[in-house]
Amino acid sequence: MSKKKVLVTGSSRGIGNSILEFFLNDEFIPIGTATSSNGIEMIKKKFSDNNISGHALELDLNNTNSIENFFKNMKEEGLSPDILVNNAGIARDNLMLRMSEQDWAEVLNVHLTGQFKLMKNFLRGMLKNKWGRIINISSAAAALGNKGQSNYVAAKAGIEAMSKTLAREVGSKNITVNCVAPGFIETDMLKDLDQEYLSVVKSEIPLQRLGKPEEIASLVKFLASDEANYITGQTVHINGGLFM
Repeated sequence: MSKKKVLVTGSSRGIGNSILEFFLNDEFIPIGTATSSNGIEMIKKKFSDNNISGHALELDLNNTNSIENFFKNMKEEGLSPDILVNNAGIARDNLMLRMSEQDWAEVLNVHLTGQFKLMKNFLRGMLKNKWGRIINISSAAAALGNKGQSNYVAAKAGIEAMSKTLAREVGSKNITVNCVAPGFIETDMLKDLDQEYLSVVKSEIPLQRLGKPEEIASLVKFLASDEANYITGQTVHINGGLFM
């Protein structure tokens, strides 16, 4: 049986890094992306440490030239992913009255338009193979709303709606499209948050703790597996009960 190619965007750290790690075995050909050369080296080191042959490519979803070069490099390497995990993202938080149009546009460009471009490009190979898995990382914020994140929340809600539509379009070709919506997860993004605020957040979570990146990764890997063949068009929440 041929190895499945897995593309995980934004995989040099955080949730993306944990997701990529779950695919570092002989069943898959892992492909990771980062926006910087330092991030690329981090991904390459992970491949090396696990004695895995993988691909680390630069991709900035807020840069048209970067996206075009990425598609060119993927084509030259003969890499068309069977499993696409759209994880890359940015935050440009501010109250709506203070949010610049640039901050609004960049977040939607990365989270929504960028994912649209990736899915559209790589669907061709999945349709040809009559098999594919697309897993888009959303957020509990899309369901709850979050003060100071109107751009981020709008983008994530858009991703969920777009995923449902695509699931209807390609389901007959044995391609599933799902979203995973994490709550508060222990990553670098939370390090800058006020600890008192985090304590309040934990108290509101029924499981009384933050999530772990590997818990998100485990769910992603399940949705990419044959055991999840009959799951499509869904947003799976994983947040310790913060949103039910």
